[in-house]
Amino acid sequence: MTKDLVLIVEDDPAISKMLHYILKQDGYKCIISENLKNALRTFQTHNPEIILLDLGLPDGDGKSFIKTVRKETTIPIIIVSARHDEHEIVAALDAGADDYVIKPFSDIELSARIRSAQRRSIGVSPSHDTIVCGDIILEHDALVAYKKGVALNLTPTEFNLLKYFMTHPNQVLTHANVLKEVWGVGYQNEMHYLRTFVNSLRKKIEDDSSRPHYIVTQMRVGYRFNCENEKL
Repeated sequence: MTKDLVLIVEDDPAISKMLHYILKQDGYKCIISENLKNALRTFQTHNPEIILLDLGLPDGDGKSFIKTVRKETTIPIIIVSARHDEHEIVAALDAGADDYVIKPFSDIELSARIRSAQRRSIGVSPSHDTIVCGDIILEHDALVAYKKGVALNLTPTEFNLLKYFMTHPNQVLTHANVLKEVWGVGYQNEMHYLRTFVNSLRKKIEDDSSRPHYIVTQMRVGYRFNCENEKL
């Protein structure tokens, strides 16, 4: 059975050919763009469900493409890049990427990362419950959250992170457990992922992200989601 359409944005023909082969073996349909201009046009005309994106492209940096796409959709964007500096990884995640795969990579790793991103994009353990905590409301079935009645513009990863926090209120949650439950097995050591998305989520749900009320840091351990009126 054919799966989702994947847009591969990669200027190296050898790598794009390899990515196409891996994805085709997993049942995905693929379309390849070799630069940002073509990638944007392809994104707008073909509506892919997943994007694999290199950062160093002939006509610019891939992070600008992420920001453009994020204005229109929350589909999974996975960076596939040789850049391995943590600051570069955090910058890409902060721009709106869902995951970051460093070249060279194995086909098994890439396939697992794509599946994990897809699971996050459709939500986990869907139910018809609504959770209320302070002025934040999270609706499982609609995959949407509100603050003071206004819908929050959350990416799938941000939604699932908020959902995990709100379904475990007033508990100390270790870094490793949050990473495992929200991102999946194999992500327990990806601390920069967690820091980046917690910071991003705080900016959207806290009145003052520098003095958070909801997502409270437990030094050297993890986080606690402060909720005095949880409704499960």
